[in-house]
Amino acid sequence: MGCPEGSASGGHLGCSLMGFSGHFLQILQSECGHTPSIGCGPSTGVLWPFSLMGDSVGKCPGLTPGDIASTGSSRETHLERLLKDLGLEHLYQEKLTLSKILQIDEKTISDELPHCNSDLPWYFLKKLMMVNVTARNVQLTSACESVSDPKSDEAQFDFDKLLGSLPSDNKLNPLDVITALFLCSDSFVQQELALKMSMCQFAVPLLLPNCDTNQCTLMLWAMRDIVKEYRPSSLAESKGFIEDRLVVSELPMISFVRLGECSLSKSEILNKLLSNSQQYHDTFVHRNMEGGDCPRQISNGLTEISWYLPCGNKNMDVFSEPVAVANLRGDIASCETQFSFLCQTSAAVFVFFDDLDSECKLLTNQNHKAQIFLVGNHQSGRLSLDALSRVAKKMNLSKSQILLRKQQTNEADFIKSLHGAVNNVVENSKMKMKMEQMADIAHELGIWVDEDCEKCQTAKKKANAITAKIKDIPKYKETQLPLQGETWKELTRLEKEEFRLQKVGSQNIEMYKSDLQRQKVKFRDKQNSSEMSDAMTRFIRAISTPSTERCFFLKWMRLNLDNLSRQKLSGLREVYKNKNKSPENKEEIKEIDQQLSNSSLGIEHFFREMGQIYEASVSLPETNPSRQQFKHLPKLCAELLLDGLPVELVDGDASNIPLRWVTDVLSELNKLVSPHNKILVVTVLGVQSTGKSTLLNTMFGVQFAVSSDRCTRGAFMLLIKVNEDMKKELGCDFLMIIDTEGLKSTKLSKPDNSYEHDNELATLVVGLSDITIINIAMENSTEMKDILQIVVHAFLRMKEVGKKPKCQFVHQNVADVSAPEKNLRDRQLLLEQLNEMTQAAAKMEKKEEYKNFTDVMEYNPDTGNMYIPGLWNGSPPMAPVNAGYSEAVYELKKNILQVLGNHETFADNILEFTEWITSLWRAVKHENFIFSFRNSLVADAYMKLCTEYNKWEWAFKKEMYSWTKTAETKISNFGRVKSEVSDIGQLLKDLKTEASSELFKWETKLLKNLEEYFKKTEGHVHLVEPYREDFANSAKSLRREVESSVYNQLTVATDVRRGMNEVEKIKMNHTKELGEKVRALIEDCRKKKVDMTDKKLDEEFDTMWDKMVKEQTFPKQEIIDVMGSVFVYLMENLRQKGSHAMELLNQKRLQDCEKIPFKYSAKGFFNQTKHRVCQFFRIEDLVMALQKLADHIITECSQSVKEKVERKNNYHDTFIQEILHMIDEKLENSQDLEIPTDFEVSLKQHICADAAREFQRMHKDFIQKNDPYRCLCQNKEKFRANFKDEFHERDQCQKKAKEFTDDCLKPAVVNFVDSFLGPDIIDDMTRRIQFSSRMFFQYSVLLDLIRKDNFEDCLSNISSYEQYVNKWIFDNMLKLLTNESVSEFEDKHLRSSIQSINDAVNKAQAKEGGNLQKLIQDIRQELGESLVISEDSLGPFMILNNVDPKQFAQWLTECVKDMGGDLRKEFKATAVITKLRKVDVKPQKELYKKLVGCGKQCPFCGAPCEAGAAEHKEHFTSFHRPEGLGRYRWDGNKKLTTEICTSSVISDERFRCAATNDEWHPYKEYRKIFPDWLIAPDPSLKASDYWKYVLTKFNNEFAEKYKAEPAEIPDTWKKITKQQAEESLEKLFDVK
Repeated sequence: MGCPEGSASGGHLGCSLMGFSGHFLQILQSECGHTPSIGCGPSTGVLWPFSLMGDSVGKCPGLTPGDIASTGSSRETHLERLLKDLGLEHLYQEKLTLSKILQIDEKTISDELPHCNSDLPWYFLKKLMMVNVTARNVQLTSACESVSDPKSDEAQFDFDKLLGSLPSDNKLNPLDVITALFLCSDSFVQQELALKMSMCQFAVPLLLPNCDTNQCTLMLWAMRDIVKEYRPSSLAESKGFIEDRLVVSELPMISFVRLGECSLSKSEILNKLLSNSQQYHDTFVHRNMEGGDCPRQISNGLTEISWYLPCGNKNMDVFSEPVAVANLRGDIASCETQFSFLCQTSAAVFVFFDDLDSECKLLTNQNHKAQIFLVGNHQSGRLSLDALSRVAKKMNLSKSQILLRKQQTNEADFIKSLHGAVNNVVENSKMKMKMEQMADIAHELGIWVDEDCEKCQTAKKKANAITAKIKDIPKYKETQLPLQGETWKELTRLEKEEFRLQKVGSQNIEMYKSDLQRQKVKFRDKQNSSEMSDAMTRFIRAISTPSTERCFFLKWMRLNLDNLSRQKLSGLREVYKNKNKSPENKEEIKEIDQQLSNSSLGIEHFFREMGQIYEASVSLPETNPSRQQFKHLPKLCAELLLDGLPVELVDGDASNIPLRWVTDVLSELNKLVSPHNKILVVTVLGVQSTGKSTLLNTMFGVQFAVSSDRCTRGAFMLLIKVNEDMKKELGCDFLMIIDTEGLKSTKLSKPDNSYEHDNELATLVVGLSDITIINIAMENSTEMKDILQIVVHAFLRMKEVGKKPKCQFVHQNVADVSAPEKNLRDRQLLLEQLNEMTQAAAKMEKKEEYKNFTDVMEYNPDTGNMYIPGLWNGSPPMAPVNAGYSEAVYELKKNILQVLGNHETFADNILEFTEWITSLWRAVKHENFIFSFRNSLVADAYMKLCTEYNKWEWAFKKEMYSWTKTAETKISNFGRVKSEVSDIGQLLKDLKTEASSELFKWETKLLKNLEEYFKKTEGHVHLVEPYREDFANSAKSLRREVESSVYNQLTVATDVRRGMNEVEKIKMNHTKELGEKVRALIEDCRKKKVDMTDKKLDEEFDTMWDKMVKEQTFPKQEIIDVMGSVFVYLMENLRQKGSHAMELLNQKRLQDCEKIPFKYSAKGFFNQTKHRVCQFFRIEDLVMALQKLADHIITECSQSVKEKVERKNNYHDTFIQEILHMIDEKLENSQDLEIPTDFEVSLKQHICADAAREFQRMHKDFIQKNDPYRCLCQNKEKFRANFKDEFHERDQCQKKAKEFTDDCLKPAVVNFVDSFLGPDIIDDMTRRIQFSSRMFFQYSVLLDLIRKDNFEDCLSNISSYEQYVNKWIFDNMLKLLTNESVSEFEDKHLRSSIQSINDAVNKAQAKEGGNLQKLIQDIRQELGESLVISEDSLGPFMILNNVDPKQFAQWLTECVKDMGGDLRKEFKATAVITKLRKVDVKPQKELYKKLVGCGKQCPFCGAPCEAGAAEHKEHFTSFHRPEGLGRYRWDGNKKLTTEICTSSVISDERFRCAATNDEWHPYKEYRKIFPDWLIAPDPSLKASDYWKYVLTKFNNEFAEKYKAEPAEIPDTWKKITKQQAEESLEKLFDVK
């Protein structure tokens, strides 16, 4: 049974309670009938029913720990009961793991105090993992609460009741909690606990007891990780220091034990002994600490150890030399094994006692190696000097070995005398021992050693087999880790040069790049030719073992390597310090810097080598055995990352990322955790040696390397699991923590271009992170400005590429509690500096629109800054971690998790995170990050946005098309059916108002869709935020475009209807008169007495017809002079171009413009000569460029004219206005060309003249078609048949119903179906993958092109892109559309029409009275908004009398049904191509607009623009071609160039073309000539493999066609296969 400090043990139970101990126990026995139970069951939670307090201890003879233990449950041991009470019983066998402790759960950010005993271990762990010195205050909140009832105070005093209400029921001794946790933890948790306790300056377990087995364990492994720095007196003057692992340090150990009862608090005295007057700290738990007075249940026999380490200041040091201090809990009488161990390992053992047995065999019979000191308290009144004297004689103790606290001695004097004795031992003792050596003594005494487990020892042997051979670290790295040396650095240099082309000079870029690639292959071959070293063979074999052994191995490796590096680096550091005193030693200092770097060796170097082995192997063919041999390596590393090992992301020595290795490791990690693969990323940036790693370690309890010898180099990533209870809140499964090397590093060898290096690193980690901690050590520090520019630069770059990381500024070493308020001005200063740095970074990136930091990211000076006090509470090495530091870091952690949990951004999955690494790193390798950045996630997000926007846009267009068709139908039927307005002008006005309302509604809907889309958190929507404005502008532009089109269509329909009114009145009068004459003729014929045969009736009808036609007047319709009208609009258009344009226009009549193809020629002798020279050298000059532009515009305009003519409408002035607008738009879009006035005038004359001729012909055809005489004659035979039927009084119902159906309804229905067939086909096509988005369309076109493997197709695609894709769209539509599929669409509208007709017939029939004419008019009225029935076809039905309306309606229903069947057959029999040509909305035209976009092509290579929004500010494409395909040649020879514009724009080369007026211009400044084009450097260096293959394959053909010499093809191009070309296509367009 455990006792509080100073209580009896080993046969005596200390139960003194303010002098009433024996009486109190008797009271309890008499009331309860038995001795109270000390253990606690699950319901009681009580360890002791009272609290032991005070120094004087009474005895309860006869009650032993065994007696007490036996009073509990016979089925549960004492340890089991306590573990159950603490909720740890399941962990006694399973063991607590680091991953469990480190995972993010609700308790991580909860401030709730423990309420029950099962909360205590986790509360302690939470505090300890954040190195909080209050961690041992493990008491329940209920134990600290005092509830007082005022009324009870007035009641009669009840002493027994008072005793029964003491508030110690639920208290636990902290040592029991610590012991329980160590017993329930695995080896790695024990090591972490010991390390963190050591940082808090807590004593750590040396011998860990198990009270159930009476066995204890030497915690050697647990203490392996403890490294301390100190300065002994010998180094005080030189200011040197020793840094060493304490288990291998040879130190004297002083042990403190207790014999029997002792009124002195041994642990408290020890704390005071080890503390100087300015810096007291409770290293050991003692009775006057919170919970320290609680009885110990399982921690008796616990031996703790701590160390006193001097700082080299004699005024502060308690001891001038380092010393280990051990403290045994409990009476040595019951802990003989532990006492024996201490006597064998210590320099001195101080035995505290109150009373001694004169025999005292425990002391006198021992063979002690240690000096024994007896420490007694004479003030207790129980000390027998005689007994003490006899014992001293038996032990041959000197006077100095007996220390007594006399009656008159106060505590300070007593501690002073104790200090003198200890100090004497420390300074003079020869007994020094490494803790490693204690294991042998432990084995002799039967004490277990935690390192003895088989897995640990096996791993140790494997690690030692590797590290034992390390004598000279630089040489070892050269021989055993050769791949990461100069070869890897040279590969890094080649990679960066491949991107930046800084040394290309005057060489052919592609030849130069090809040479770089050859060199890379050579170095990879060199790596592959090396045999894998013995060290790496052993290393890979060792990490391939099961998880636990692997973890032991890696820990042993780290321990061994740190020890080796420390020895080497300490000497170099001393040399560096001496050389650094003299400024003229710069070269030597640089050399030592490099040696420091070379002499650093950690497990990261072995993993780095493993990565290089893998990278080299994947350069081999798939089937190569070496490649197969190493393909498992990424999975091994992924498993370690999942185990919590930090993995190197950026190689700090080479300043590079082994991309294939890192991406494959993360891919394997994704496989291991999928589908739970969402991650959020936290990174830290700051100046070197400002505690970044310590901050992360404290915040998350992790183990990033922190050492004075080796600063973090590059960047490391570490994975922390998120518990189920926090997954929903954070929206992720893991946190990825990234630690980085310090910016502005001065300590280690850095490249000369350190700003560039820092910028690369900052850009990468900021780009990867969801929140970045900017660590600024020392408030208002001088280095603040140095890193702010780097950090702001990184944030600005992320803003430009669509990333939205958050940032948190952390100001370290701010001790003042009022710092936040005092630093209001400083925060303002920080913001000013951030603004200043933003402007500087914006200038560098040529994005000078950014003036303030808040333009770049959301930042609030009040919430975006955290102030953290210094790490140490006092002067190291004896200072514990500052509680204020831990608490402030805890607040920072809560704040970060809160920011991450607000779901403003959606967590990436691991593969998406991998893509970010790849794209960011490729981009930072370019000089111009923003213009170089391309990311498949961004591309994918952009494609999704385009796809969504295209859906909304088409829905808008489709709805407005449908509305416009209905409106046109209303206009066409105006005057034919009843209308709410009497004037067609008013109808037009009303319809325009309605159209405006519809357009506004749809524009609003489109903008709202866009707004809602950008509110989404999934799909990486935030990445395309920069394009939001483009799409919003496109929506507004679409509204204006559709509005103009709708208004024009309504105006044209109205004017045509207005023009037809007079013609229709004439027709109606003719029909009416004809009807009267027919009726009169019938009467006449009936009056005749002769038999009227059909022949006679025909003669009579012909006579009547001829007479009527002669009597009627048929006014000629006026033919408009379309040419003259067109000229007026052309003149109006050119008037704004100035007088010169008008002069040129008037030089030639429009009708005299030639009908031959347009050809522009240079004007003036000089220009003509220049043009001839350009032709000779095959250089495209302005004349050629203008001719190319003219051909394109003429083709577009001719197509538009053709579509209008095919509709067979009357001419309208809006037609030529549209054509002129189209020409102006095309000319305006050719900003890179200077458009001469004579060119514009002659081009417009040519197009307008051709259009006028076509429109004139169309107009004449329309007039002829609607000529009243022609229309009347057209129906002559129908009138004749009606006349005969009427005369013979035949029943005409069936016949006329059939004729009405065929002549009136069927054409209207066919017209209706054709009107809506186009949109249906478009809907169907957009669901097909090749037409679903612009990216898939481009991919499909190019894939089809390369599979055809046909030169003519390639040439057509390059030279006539728009015509090629137009044809491709049409051809592929024909492939995809079948008669069956199109017939389904037709049938849908046919059914709709038939339903409308039937409904109209039923409604018309329901109206009472009337004849056939009224019935037909009523039917027409009902169909007024859906079908347009021709006035001409109705004529013959308007003169009938002998038809019963009811019967006609019945027959009409039948005929309509038959019509449906006939039309279905006709639809199925009609070829798809025929249908496509006659539909109103041309699917290929709409698909072209949707998929080809603006149609602009790269000015260098001709690659088409991929921008999705119609109103995009910049043109861009991801798939540039060799410029030779765009007809570019080398100056001075006729060879086609192999240069690719994505490389040219970052080179020092120059170009000239028509846009530069044939003047040379630097490629790097291409935007001055082509400001609306953004040409990003090729991020993959393989994206153009497709076109490289095409040019290589058809080199001769292209040269012949372009009248040039074949290009000089680089060797690497010749190796590109068709399959590789297709793969580059798939990769570029991210086709899975």
